[in-house]
Amino acid sequence: MSNKIIIAIDGFSSCGKSTLAKSLAAKLEYVFIDTGAMYRAIALYFLRNNISFTDNQAIYKALQEINLKFEYNVTSLKSDMILNGENVEQLIREMKVSAKVSEVAAIAAVRDFAVSQQQAMGKQKGIVMDGRDIGTVVFPNAELKIFVTADPLIRANRRLLELRVTHPDITLEAVSENLQHRDLIDSTREHSPLKQAADAVVLDNSNITKEAQFEIALNWALEKIKQAK
Repeated sequence: MSNKIIIAIDGFSSCGKSTLAKSLAAKLEYVFIDTGAMYRAIALYFLRNNISFTDNQAIYKALQEINLKFEYNVTSLKSDMILNGENVEQLIREMKVSAKVSEVAAIAAVRDFAVSQQQAMGKQKGIVMDGRDIGTVVFPNAELKIFVTADPLIRANRRLLELRVTHPDITLEAVSENLQHRDLIDSTREHSPLKQAADAVVLDNSNITKEAQFEIALNWALEKIKQAK
């Protein structure tokens, strides 16, 4: 398709944003950018190096030492997060990172660091990016903005099924508390809080399949691409 657009997908944790974004990118032959993975990788680096989330000098120094990139995995057929040359795709999904990623993402210097990289990635358009502030801060002029939401209990159960693959003893209560904590931080942080862009279309996937969600979003995207001619 010659007329490329930017598709910004925002929403709460465990709403299936990344799954939707990956599917759209694959169908449209666009580049998928997982911004959540970027913040998770930064959080992992901070945890590994005992960087205090309130020490601005240490944070600034640490960010100068972080190199992030996405590398295509021929086995999983998706892009993995590479932190300073190390594939950390599995490590950044651990609960210890999930518990801290929203706090790290709320740090102004961290967001500035990540947003500048994300905006550079989108200069040529033809990308699908998901996160919390893509349609409001990173790409306020994106041709298509989708805000994904779902019932909190449904989100918690979805996340529980994912985590039990590697954490069989994890409880629904623990997962639910983690999501509530992240929602609160994401929505109330001072810098780039999670909120629906005024011109975003809402996609509540509480009671629809992934396939149905994909078809709805794809039709929206194709319409915007047609309008871009």
